[in-house]
Amino acid sequence: MEDICYMCHRPESKAGKIIKMPNNINICSDCLQTTFNQINNSGMSAFMMDMPNMDNLQEEMRKRQTVKVKKESEDKEPEPEFTLAELPPPHVIKHRLDEHVVGQEKAKKILSVAVYNHYKRVFSEKNEVVDDGVSIEKSNILMLGPTGSGKTYIVKMLAGMLKVPLAITDATSLTEAGYIGDDVESVISKLLAAAGNDVKRAEHGIVFIDEIDKIAKKRNTNSRDVSGESVQQGLLKLLEGSDVEVPVGATNKNAMVPLYTVNTSNILFICGGAFPELDQIIKNRIDKTGSMGFDAYLKNDKQDENLIEQVNAEDLREFGMIPEFLGRLPILCILSMLDEDMMVKVLTQPKNAILKQYKKLLAMDEVELIFEEEALRAIAKKAVEKKIGARALRAIIEDIMLDIMYEIPKDDSIGRVTITGDYIENKGAPLIELRGNKLLPPPV
Repeated sequence: MEDICYMCHRPESKAGKIIKMPNNINICSDCLQTTFNQINNSGMSAFMMDMPNMDNLQEEMRKRQTVKVKKESEDKEPEPEFTLAELPPPHVIKHRLDEHVVGQEKAKKILSVAVYNHYKRVFSEKNEVVDDGVSIEKSNILMLGPTGSGKTYIVKMLAGMLKVPLAITDATSLTEAGYIGDDVESVISKLLAAAGNDVKRAEHGIVFIDEIDKIAKKRNTNSRDVSGESVQQGLLKLLEGSDVEVPVGATNKNAMVPLYTVNTSNILFICGGAFPELDQIIKNRIDKTGSMGFDAYLKNDKQDENLIEQVNAEDLREFGMIPEFLGRLPILCILSMLDEDMMVKVLTQPKNAILKQYKKLLAMDEVELIFEEEALRAIAKKAVEKKIGARALRAIIEDIMLDIMYEIPKDDSIGRVTITGDYIENKGAPLIELRGNKLLPPPV
């Protein structure tokens, strides 16, 4: 862990050499030199007793760091911003998402249209289209889906496709201002850092707040809810659009660093969460509508995995989200749990599929890697049983490929390795062929 300067709160990687002082106080060379200059100019007694001199010291340090930030930003060439003519239409956005994300057809369609409309609104604000007096309102997105369904991955693909800065933050670290934890403005500070401290680029970026379900209102508690409802209320002004002062290179306004003003009106906010036990709330609501007759809805008719698709605002309010917060996330995007067939596609179809990665690794050793259909099904079945989505696939593949990746480099005569279903089920061994198409006997 890097040492942090006691005066300017910068890490050693940015501030330079850190000097260790008594009482576990660390100070960078810039702040130490500034302190010595202040002492020489005003004397030790004035330095210790005169408060205006301390204010001057802080102001001088702010100026020094502002100059450094400007120099760093001047060294980097700003990335060109795309225009309205270069904005891909929804069907193109979805097609590119299809190359990397398996399934979730409706979710990809919703996100493609939402992102397209958002950036058309941004360009209308920049007067790149005819101003007819019609103002397009901002629409943020709420993504619901179980863990491992691809929420974060889809957002990364969207940001990379549009070449806009992206900040991914975790809602669990946010607290009300004045308490231990990050203030809500810290999410904008991360976006500013992702944009290279370019305020203009940051104001057209995307912020993804994950684990948004963790800031639901706490039930049956008498203490102040500083990490739940208070965080939702603090996020309201960011979601709707306002001018926010954020520190550069820090997440705390009390740090002695320069502040930039960022307008969040054109920042696209995407909030995602797994919302556990939400299906039970939906089930209870549906069960209350049970009736009698030939066309009556019978309780438990629907399968549990499809209940999340019937969610509405009332269910989310029951879960603990306040109405004002939900009103600023009008677009609801639901991702479903991956089934066995989708798991098989995740293994093989995406451009960056994990099996393609291992095939490339073995191709560097001039070895061909083949997975039989039974092996793919066995891997997918194991992944579904773990109930952690696509994340389970890598853990399973890493486990079954460990011995193979260890043994293959030992023998240059091996030309092909075939993974069988029996090997996945621990009932056999992989088929290994030499370069002369000779099949080696399985190990005892």
